[in-house]
Amino acid sequence: MKDTRQFIVPEEIPSLRLDLFLSDQLEGISRTRIQTMIKEGSVFINDKQIKKPSTLITAGDTIEITIPDIEENTELSPENIPIEILYEDKDVIVVNKPAGLVVHPAPGHIQGTLINALLYHCKDFVISGDPKRPGIVHRLDMNTSGILVVAKNPESYHHLRKQVEDRAFSRKYFALVKGIPKTEQGVIDAGIGRSFADPKRMSITGINAREAVTHFHLREKFSSVSLLELKLNTGRTHQIRVHLRFIGNPIIGDPVYGFTDYSTLGFPKNIILALQKLPGQALHAGLLGFVHPTTHKYIEFTAPLPEYFQNILNELRRVTSP
Repeated sequence: MKDTRQFIVPEEIPSLRLDLFLSDQLEGISRTRIQTMIKEGSVFINDKQIKKPSTLITAGDTIEITIPDIEENTELSPENIPIEILYEDKDVIVVNKPAGLVVHPAPGHIQGTLINALLYHCKDFVISGDPKRPGIVHRLDMNTSGILVVAKNPESYHHLRKQVEDRAFSRKYFALVKGIPKTEQGVIDAGIGRSFADPKRMSITGINAREAVTHFHLREKFSSVSLLELKLNTGRTHQIRVHLRFIGNPIIGDPVYGFTDYSTLGFPKNIILALQKLPGQALHAGLLGFVHPTTHKYIEFTAPLPEYFQNILNELRRVTSP
């Protein structure tokens, strides 16, 4: 039986790419697979078949997508998916994940993930931890870019997991957000739990919440947006996205917790168009440090902002400079 789902674009999302909107609505399904479904004619907007993933949707649109059946018990298979490897040895592999790539298989989606890519590229990869997400000790949201470390054997997995549980990883993120924070630096200490209104979303709540602490530092400010540097004490689901929304500075390009009404920012048309083409939220994990499970030495990795992110910043600097 085919799985057909329907969505009505909410008022707070006046203009956004079709594939990006669907990737946030369909948890666990990669943007690459969604783009394929669109091109194959599985998506309709207001009863009109759409085959272009970059089609812009607007508030009030009715979107219908038919998801092909997938055999849930299919074994994980290697796939020749290009990945940027920052470091690799017999114990760990560190990658710079692009926005749009799902980290591990999830219900309804068992292909096209980082794990499928690693199984292809790492011939010495040994399954450890959860067999559905082997080697994964931490993760990034599908539409967040940046650095991840994956364990290649059980010993390394347990060593890295212990560091995650002890909050020993060093992590630094960069986000482009709406508005300017009230202070140049600060700490957001607000517990996060499942939203009662929508269980697929997280929210600031005092009920069944888990401790969540985010440090932010204002790196650069423009007329109506700013670039923040963020460090995490904890690693809750969607933590940065939820916390920045909570303080009134939602992340640009995030249709769930963030801001996508770019026409209200007062920028020239070229910047608005660049923002509309963002492949995900403007959030990048730019630094990761940890103690190597075998050498027991601290190692640290950095990854520059993606080209599309950096180009937007360059344009913002150009049009807002004195």
